[in-house]
Amino acid sequence: MGGVVGGLLASVGKDVVLVARNAQLEALRTRGLEVTTASGTVRVEPPVAAGPQDVELRADDVLVLAVKSQDTPAALGDWADRPVAGGGTAAERLPVVCAQNGVDNEREALRRFASVVAMCVWLPATYLEPGRVSAGGTPVPGVLTVGPAAPVADPDLVTAYARDLVGAGFDAPVTADVMQWKYRKLLSNLGNAVEALCGTTRNDAVAELSARAEAEGRAVLSAAGVAVLDEAVHDAARAGFRMTRLPGQERTGGSSWQSLVRGTGSIEADHLNGEIVLLGRLHGVATPVNAVLQRHARQAARTGATPGSTTAGALLSETSV
Repeated sequence: MGGVVGGLLASVGKDVVLVARNAQLEALRTRGLEVTTASGTVRVEPPVAAGPQDVELRADDVLVLAVKSQDTPAALGDWADRPVAGGGTAAERLPVVCAQNGVDNEREALRRFASVVAMCVWLPATYLEPGRVSAGGTPVPGVLTVGPAAPVADPDLVTAYARDLVGAGFDAPVTADVMQWKYRKLLSNLGNAVEALCGTTRNDAVAELSARAEAEGRAVLSAAGVAVLDEAVHDAARAGFRMTRLPGQERTGGSSWQSLVRGTGSIEADHLNGEIVLLGRLHGVATPVNAVLQRHARQAARTGATPGSTTAGALLSETSV
């Protein structure tokens, strides 16, 4: 996600610094970043940093947080107190954009940063190998809806950032109710753990497991009084946007599937399915399907299990125990 957005911004001349770790850091430093979309492939060589200690922040910089939700607290802690030219710290003076799935990242950011922008991400991005990423969306690589996470965010800054995203080839609607969009995306993301655990093959049991997870999510959000984007608005916003197969690339799974394939040792389920489990416990709504998915996904990441290590039928059987 971060590579696609940063790479395409750099490809149209925006002043971008990419922050990376491990093999990705080495690849970006030695040969740059290759980004493939339905429109073709670009290679960019923007400045690369290993962390905040490598970046001299300026007063007009924007920080874009594109890590998985489980890595958010550490990333925010690393950047919050970094000095900005002219005085003050990043947390005091710079906006941070939460370009992430889940709905808790903005709350984490607002604990430290005065200005937080939320982004609802529809971007089928894939990490191919160090230094190479792709996005299989068409007719645009992704739809990135942005808006203030709290009233303190500068609306002019949000609009300017969206304009830069559009210039890089994305759709980037601006809305004041962006968190309603993110809660609607959360419902879709409840199936990420199903795909990660059971693989990308669809069957009746997989469909039932995903549908039950989403039904629990809707019931919980209703009980919690959380506003979710109207389905007609959601469908209209996504009209015409679809995934396409990129030349020479096999169709892979989503972000949670990729976490298991890459053996990262962690997965977002605690912040996706776990968000529904948390709200269910707070509001007295049972969430057995999401609890099972959360637990198995976390265990799979910890033990190095790969997609397809269990079946939807086996998971469904646990929800009735």
